[in-house]
Amino acid sequence: MDVSVLIDEVIAREGGYGNHPADRGGPTHFGITQAVARANGFLGDMRALPRSVAVAIYRRLYWEKPGFAFVAEIAPSVAEELFDTAVNMGPGTASGFLQRALNALNRNEADYPDLKVDQSVGGKTMAALGAFLKLRGRSGEKVLLKAIEALQGERYLALAESRPANEAFLYGWLANRIG
Repeated sequence: MDVSVLIDEVIAREGGYGNHPADRGGPTHFGITQAVARANGFLGDMRALPRSVAVAIYRRLYWEKPGFAFVAEIAPSVAEELFDTAVNMGPGTASGFLQRALNALNRNEADYPDLKVDQSVGGKTMAALGAFLKLRGRSGEKVLLKAIEALQGERYLALAESRPANEAFLYGWLANRIG
């Protein structure tokens, strides 16, 4: 799996500069919010954010740091979904979805121990993922992906229900972020 392709797809989907009045993220460019850009050293006008800076932020914060590159080695489609979810909801949320899904699929710990949902992909999460895939194979990867997407969809609905302004984004989230 080449993360550069995933990053290109996200940038194409997110588009250029935007500052939607209902978006709490404020000004964005290539899907990078102003707050994230500032936290990563970019201090200029968001309209001028270089694509290369956005690419570096995506690679570092949403792929390497949360450990999704390791997930990609054994479950590429799951890693792809985790990356996209991280971009939209944060790496911790994406990692937590993986942990919750693995816990729910371990048959009451018959297959591997429950994970603490600490929103971090570490050794225990990778061991659980490996055990799950060893038992369930490629069909298990597809089921795990469905479970993660179900959690993501529920989160989008909850966001729209809790803040009516988010309804402006719900259709696009469901159409472009799930499945």
